[in-house]
Amino acid sequence: MLPGLVPVRVGVIIAVGLTLAACRDSAFKAAAKRDSVTDWKAFLTQHPQDDNVDAARARLAELEFDEAKRAHTLIGYKRFLEQYPDAAQARAAQALLETMRFNAAKEKGTAPALRQFVREHPDGSHRDEADALLKVLELKEVASLDEAATLSRIAAQNPDDPRAAEVSSRLDEVAWARATSPAGWLAYLTDFPAGAHRDEARTRLLSVQLEALLVSGLVNEAEALAKKSPLAKGVAALPARLAKAKALAALETSKDEQLKKSLPGFSRRALPDVIKSLQAPDAMDRWQAAEELGQFVTVQTIDPLLDQLRVARNPLIREAAFASLRQVLRALPRDVAEYEVATRLDALSATASDAVLFLTRAVLLDLSGQLEKAALEYQRAWDPQSPDPVVLSRWMAIRAERRQFFAGAVTARQLAVWAKEAAAASFTPTPPTAGSLARELCAAAVQARAAHDFIAAARREKTEFPDDLEAFEVRATEAVKLTQAKLRDAELMLLEQDARARTCGNADVTERVRAGEEERLKVLGGLRQKPPKDLPLLLELVRLRDPSPRVRDAAAP
Repeated sequence: MLPGLVPVRVGVIIAVGLTLAACRDSAFKAAAKRDSVTDWKAFLTQHPQDDNVDAARARLAELEFDEAKRAHTLIGYKRFLEQYPDAAQARAAQALLETMRFNAAKEKGTAPALRQFVREHPDGSHRDEADALLKVLELKEVASLDEAATLSRIAAQNPDDPRAAEVSSRLDEVAWARATSPAGWLAYLTDFPAGAHRDEARTRLLSVQLEALLVSGLVNEAEALAKKSPLAKGVAALPARLAKAKALAALETSKDEQLKKSLPGFSRRALPDVIKSLQAPDAMDRWQAAEELGQFVTVQTIDPLLDQLRVARNPLIREAAFASLRQVLRALPRDVAEYEVATRLDALSATASDAVLFLTRAVLLDLSGQLEKAALEYQRAWDPQSPDPVVLSRWMAIRAERRQFFAGAVTARQLAVWAKEAAAASFTPTPPTAGSLARELCAAAVQARAAHDFIAAARREKTEFPDDLEAFEVRATEAVKLTQAKLRDAELMLLEQDARARTCGNADVTERVRAGEEERLKVLGGLRQKPPKDLPLLLELVRLRDPSPRVRDAAAP
């Protein structure tokens, strides 16, 4: 390197730096001299790294605010706040914007305009004045309001106003107009215990309660309830309904062989016998009894099935109870099904405080199609330390219905883990324990297969994280193999004790139900060819009491 070269270069760099700094300073001074919005914007665009940027931005905001004040429009202030939310003038701009909106709402002089102002400026300086004006206007327009939430707020805000009674009356009328079903009538009585329509609500509920008994064939119980209730005289067409129910009940006891074969009672056990089987020592007897209860279209099955969902240990009993409850509720008239669910939910609302009651609420909400609420209640019932396979199974179904396949697969993976751990924890079967162990392992194997099939189906859908689903399927396959192997060991020992012992795949009830359905369809076809005099009444009975949608459709007029 030649002597003196470095000092020369350093000198050049220093000189260039001083020149650039002078240029920046002159640019800032030039913008400051002209002091216009356009010039300050140009300076900020051309010199974004300048030391004077903050001062330039502050001056630009000041000029923009002055222009907004000169224009004094809503758009002008809104635009300023959007561009300079942190400027020193932002608070003043917000106050001016609020005042303009308040004056506009006050000039318009309507409750909707003032409500909108309050929504947009809930903490504004004009809030108290707006609320005072709004109270006056809302009390004037009570007769035209039909929004329950607004009426409730007006009543709460004006407890001492003489016109508050009018608000309460209007709220009562709005609530009653919207109560069009058993759940609505129950809610009305809860919200308005002294409501003007309370007797009408109770009479309508009584009518549905009587219908629930009549459709279940409990004519004597319905008559006793009607005699006991002073509201029964207001139930529409009650004498005719009782007479029709008696005629249907008489037809059920007919000695005509063909008529008997056309009814579901011909191929099933008596209801008391099936309910008694829910206490049988063998878990398979219990889950098959729960399955068979789905063949009785009567409200008498609801509580026994709910009890099994709450207390049964074996998941297959609880799964069968859920399926039967769904079948019964779908076969009952819509108002009756809604009444049966709503009254139980209403009773639980004051007592649901543990996992079992939360689960009951979840099941009832699930069965009535209120899936969002059901999912929340299942969550409240969930104990990560003691996973419930039935809850996991229902979560899978709910997520599948919503097409949330990945979330459902995550749940299915949890179910597969539960099944695998249940099988791994099982002890080596001995002759005295082979039967009970086989039933427990049957449940684990069925749940493992369900989890595997769900994950396999989810992989066929377009989902996020497909690699994760592949790993899930591997885990589920392991669960299937282990549960089936363990089940095989237990059932081999069971068969050594009794060659006629029923194994996991036993479908006696399912096959009997299917055969009975086919027989009833065949008999109904024959009766239509040679109709007896009671055929119209018989078809009505079939439509009312048969658990099979196919048979009910075949009995259409």
